[in-house]
Amino acid sequence: MIDHHRALIYAMVLTSASDGNMTDAELHAMGENIRFLPVFADFDTQKLAQVAQECTELLGDPDGLDAAIEMIKRSLPKSLRETAYILACEVVAADRTATQEELRLLEMLRHGLEVDRLTAAALERGARARYTVA
Repeated sequence: MIDHHRALIYAMVLTSASDGNMTDAELHAMGENIRFLPVFADFDTQKLAQVAQECTELLGDPDGLDAAIEMIKRSLPKSLRETAYILACEVVAADRTATQEELRLLEMLRHGLEVDRLTAAALERGARARYTVA
């Protein structure tokens, strides 16, 4: 099992890597979330690269994606599962385009974290609204 910081970061890294293209906007969104959200207040940001590398190595395994989602679920209290989901949504919204791979990953994450459909829709809409420009 991993700590809750790692689990939340894994959710963001999985989402960003899902389409094979981790954009600058996605990386920036991850960094901003880690620097400013209260849930990361006691996280050592010097460990971010190491945690991201751990996650990408896990994805190299044949069942790595499923294992990562299960690890995220087991490592988070129920109160942080919606947090993990919205962090993933924000990564998708950061570059203002959602690929089919990213949408599929969000669906898998929603099911894996047991986030109900209505809550997921609200979180997705909130993330989209935060990144909409005129």
